[in-house]
Amino acid sequence: MRAPPLLLLLAACAPPPCAAAAPTPPGWEPAADAPWCPYKVLPEGPEAGGGRLCFRSPARGFRCQAPGCAAHASAGRSLRASVLRNRSVLLQWRLAPAEARRVRAFALNCSWRGAYTRFPCERVLLGASCRDYLLPDVHDGVRYRLCLQPLPLRAEPAAASPEPAGPAECVEFAAEPAGMREIVVAMTAVGGSICVMLVVICLLVAYITENLMHPTFGRPGLRRQP
Repeated sequence: MRAPPLLLLLAACAPPPCAAAAPTPPGWEPAADAPWCPYKVLPEGPEAGGGRLCFRSPARGFRCQAPGCAAHASAGRSLRASVLRNRSVLLQWRLAPAEARRVRAFALNCSWRGAYTRFPCERVLLGASCRDYLLPDVHDGVRYRLCLQPLPLRAEPAAASPEPAGPAECVEFAAEPAGMREIVVAMTAVGGSICVMLVVICLLVAYITENLMHPTFGRPGLRRQP
């Protein structure tokens, strides 16, 4: 029995099965089958506990475009930080497929430079499917250093400190004072407006002085004779 043309058309347009799907090429964005990124913000001190498990959706299709965003890359070009004008920083990283299969998690360490030394700011443990992380608020004019360390798969769960799966990538940046920049732009605009107003006032005063304060009188030779 021959199948109807409509069934043949639907079969041709149907997507291939999941087993035959091509693997996602390596890039900045996470895989399509990873809709969530599990992470833990680790508190300071070893006695504070392991932190609370949270989930966030990955930033897909993000593009850092000036002047609202400034991008900073690590030395290996596999880690980058996009500093936005709202004082938030989107951290993104990528791995080769062979290296990604050997990673069980990522350790993110944050520090900022003070007058004489560095101070820790945030430690985060991210799942193996994570490819980005958002720092919601950073201080203006402070030099930050973010280091991402891949953690390898381990055969023995009792291992206390496993060897890293690869070298740590670090990126440094300083958030520009957005508020001060907006004030400078506003003052420049106000100063330009004041200059234009002063020029208009000077022209108006010159016009009044020339035409109203010194009116044009008739010449003496044209006066009527008696």
